[in-house]
Amino acid sequence: MGASVSVSEKCIHEFTVKNSAGKEVDLSVYRGKVVLVVNVASKCGFTKSNYTQLTELYRRYRDQGFVILAFPCNQFMKQEPGTSEAAHAFACTRFKAEYPVFQKVRVNGHNAAPLYKFLKSRKPTFLGTRIQWNFTKFLVGKDGLVIDRYGPTVPPLSIETDIKMALAEATINP
Repeated sequence: MGASVSVSEKCIHEFTVKNSAGKEVDLSVYRGKVVLVVNVASKCGFTKSNYTQLTELYRRYRDQGFVILAFPCNQFMKQEPGTSEAAHAFACTRFKAEYPVFQKVRVNGHNAAPLYKFLKSRKPTFLGTRIQWNFTKFLVGKDGLVIDRYGPTVPPLSIETDIKMALAEATINP
């Protein structure tokens, strides 16, 4: 269940990803910020509660150095069927998301996005590294290191204490 993957990167700041329009974004721009990376889907049973709570968390803590990075994913029962741009528009229009929504990615398998290979390798679960469903969340510290992983059924607001603790940590350069 999710074989171990060799990943040479040491933190998320070493990755480049594409935004919903296909433009490259160097994740080093988030150095010194606490980041919550989430694989999202617009047609999932967890969509409304997760997007609503993610937007609330972002509004509460963005001025303190917190950011959410949303990655649409269509790997779970094809619950993100449209384009990356459509997923971005959905999040921003329906749920008032003001945080970055990136290009659709694969989170599992041989063609999984390198960022997700890294995240999963740093925080496997007792079931292995495989992501089980939409809205799996990875909390990343200011230093770009993965702090924790939360499953799809974990409501974003329930990790608020962990976010506050990470925001209170001093910035350390990796």
